[in-house]
Amino acid sequence: MSKEQDTSKLWGGRFSEATDAFVQRFTASVSFDRRMATEDIAGSLAHAQMLHTVGILDAAELADIEKGLAQIQQEIDDDSFAWSIELEDVHMNIESRLTALIGATGKKLHTGRSRNDQVATDIRLYLRKSIDIIAAELTRLQRGVIELAQDNNETIMPGFTHLQTAQPVVFGHHLLAWNEMLERDYGRLMDCRARMNQSPLGAAALAGTTYPIDREQTAAALGFDKPTENSLDSVSDRDFAIEFCAFAAQLMTHLSRISEELILWTSAQFNFIVLPDRFCTGSSIMPQKKNPDVPELVRGKVARVNGHLVALLTLMKSQPLAYNKDNQEDKEPLFDTIDTVFDSLRAFADMIPAIQPNTAVMREAALRGFSTATDLADYLVGRGLAFRDAHEVVGKAVAHGVESGKDLAEMTLETLQAFCPQIEADVFDVLTLSGSVAARNHLGGTAPQQVSAAAGRAAARLDAR
Repeated sequence: MSKEQDTSKLWGGRFSEATDAFVQRFTASVSFDRRMATEDIAGSLAHAQMLHTVGILDAAELADIEKGLAQIQQEIDDDSFAWSIELEDVHMNIESRLTALIGATGKKLHTGRSRNDQVATDIRLYLRKSIDIIAAELTRLQRGVIELAQDNNETIMPGFTHLQTAQPVVFGHHLLAWNEMLERDYGRLMDCRARMNQSPLGAAALAGTTYPIDREQTAAALGFDKPTENSLDSVSDRDFAIEFCAFAAQLMTHLSRISEELILWTSAQFNFIVLPDRFCTGSSIMPQKKNPDVPELVRGKVARVNGHLVALLTLMKSQPLAYNKDNQEDKEPLFDTIDTVFDSLRAFADMIPAIQPNTAVMREAALRGFSTATDLADYLVGRGLAFRDAHEVVGKAVAHGVESGKDLAEMTLETLQAFCPQIEADVFDVLTLSGSVAARNHLGGTAPQQVSAAAGRAAARLDAR
């Protein structure tokens, strides 16, 4: 044996000289994959129990492994575990410690598996746990949105297209539009979870193993729906990470759109809502400032999540089957995406229920911009005019309103009849804000009773999860 041989490696038998110190640091992943330690131990326990079932480990060996892994888990929980960069990754660190604790039996644990299927299993377990945590936080945010909507099913505000006043809506209706976005995000998250919940354990390096393993047993023990079907795909697939990041990019895009509205609404120019001070900061030189930092930061974080999605797509685009070292680069983008999504959801789930709408300001804003013009056109259609003719009549009335500084509801009946003699006194029933929103009394409409019913259905969906 050469004196330069690297005997510290669990794979070092093939090599005749030590790994260069820089290369060792460059290729190591323990600094970031150690967060999967609990999942690695869970996978090892399931694998060891299966090896005992098929007769590869005897009862005493299994007991030693279980005891050693339990001690390692405790050391990790206590933050007393000695992580080593020389051992490259979380898997080798744990296996080396296990061998130090229980001797030669620790070396038997890796029978019938490879780091390739081991890491593929660990990352699925870690992502599945993260998905469940994120799903709960997303549900908490949705509940806050729905409850705020229920409280504001009669709070009138202007609805916008092109950020111009379009038609009056109720604030609760606008909030439930947010919930529809988030509901689709929840569905995408659950789709991702269902597709990734298959166990690659037992695929070994790429071709399976000659040992009489029971992959159904390990899959069931780890809570997977079933084992994966193909060993080559099992160790090289990272679709689940890409799909999660695609979900995250879509969710963060929705949170960014919501953030943009919150930022506008808290401005002095809109003044539609008040955010509690705990979600805002001040200026170092302008004492009057109250900056909506939480929504601004969430709006900014969508950029990093989008970047992680592109990074993973690019990482996988040219890889031949099966596993390649490139795949070590999957974890940092995925882990940061998980952290960013959870933190953003937590911030929003805390903040949204604390929003205080300025109802009088919202209503006054809805009175500006001729928001009931479409109601007047619909009224004229009911009086026998073709819609295009009604559109032209109302356009002329609005032009007069712009010139005179009066909203349609502020004009006299005589003034309105000058534009169309079919207009009668009952027109003012539809030109009021309350009349406008109440008239849209159908599924998906902004009528208060429809908003209340929609909020009830949305809450029931959350309760059924």
